Amino acid sequence: MVGAGAHGHINPNLPVIAELVARGHRVQYAIPAPFAELVASSGATPLVHTSVLPDETRDERWPDDPVVGMGLFLDEGRHVTPQLEAALTDDRPDVFLADIGGYAARVLGLRWGVPCLQLSPAMVAWEGFEQDTGMAELYASPAGQEYLARFAAWLAAEGVDLAPETFVGVPDTSVVLIPRLLQPHAEKVDPDRYTFVGPCLDARAHQGDWSEDVDVLVSLGSAYTADPAFWRTVAEAFAGRRVVLAIGRRIDPATLGPLPAGTTAHAWIPQLAVLRRTSLFVTHAGMGGCSEGLATATPMIAIPQAVDQFGNAEMLAEAGVGVVVERDAVTAAALREAAVALDTDAVRARCAGAAADLEAAGGARRAADLVEAARS
Repeated sequence: MVGAGAHGHINPNLPVIAELVARGHRVQYAIPAPFAELVASSGATPLVHTSVLPDETRDERWPDDPVVGMGLFLDEGRHVTPQLEAALTDDRPDVFLADIGGYAARVLGLRWGVPCLQLSPAMVAWEGFEQDTGMAELYASPAGQEYLARFAAWLAAEGVDLAPETFVGVPDTSVVLIPRLLQPHAEKVDPDRYTFVGPCLDARAHQGDWSEDVDVLVSLGSAYTADPAFWRTVAEAFAGRRVVLAIGRRIDPATLGPLPAGTTAHAWIPQLAVLRRTSLFVTHAGMGGCSEGLATATPMIAIPQAVDQFGNAEMLAEAGVGVVVERDAVTAAALREAAVALDTDAVRARCAGAAADLEAAGGARRAADLVEAARS
């Protein structure tokens, strides 16, 4: 497995790795040193390499400019490929697994004739993707053209006869670790190339359990938590109910002031375990939170903050399992109104159906089956 040094790229695939190890396969996981212990928890053997990506364990941030961000993954591929080539020349794998940013896996797989399966933790391309998303315009910009030229030169030097757009956007085979419900234009995705197994939520026991029923869980992930006014508004909205606020570690609970009876604030919670006992989930609509909400059949109030969260929120609403409240429109009244809209038998039935669809998709076991099929 060739990963990328970021929790959002590692955590989604660890249950797949753990399933492969449980089946008796020897798995090496190529990763920067700060994440070696995390990947080892799956039973894989860390294959440590140096990296040029931002180190989130040191709070280094990714750039906002999309071309600069894509360029970092290119630089990482150029940096990591010779390291893995040296480490694996005399111990070539039967199958390469690759994160969406694990370019070294595909390069070496093509060079050595080893199958390469992508494990995608995010949405995948569909017919017309570049035009629909503005990628075509981005590629046509001066910065985009410079990026493509650098990428093409590297691929040519590695003996890879693919255009950069194809190399990045069209994997040979992709195992998609998100709910199909959250895939834009799912009907236009090539079913012969992409298999949706859904989020792999199998291996979370190490995070701990939760023993109490909860009326409302509120979580904005780890990056959008530092606004005391938001938490006070949520506490007001659901006063009198059993409410868990996952406020993160960036805010002092004392700044929230007295909380209503039944409302508690936590720096960290075992979110999946809490959701299994929760009636309503207020979320920023990140892919991980949405996946867990769907898997536990929990209706969601989506308050998107950035990037793909706006699209995720819209798809939850379109599926009838969530209501969107824009972040600038968050008031206690708006949250209560959204909660009432979700408190219906029809919504609960749709949530149950979405959870059943995820269960049927197969998760880590189905993903491991596909890896084994490629190996044979």
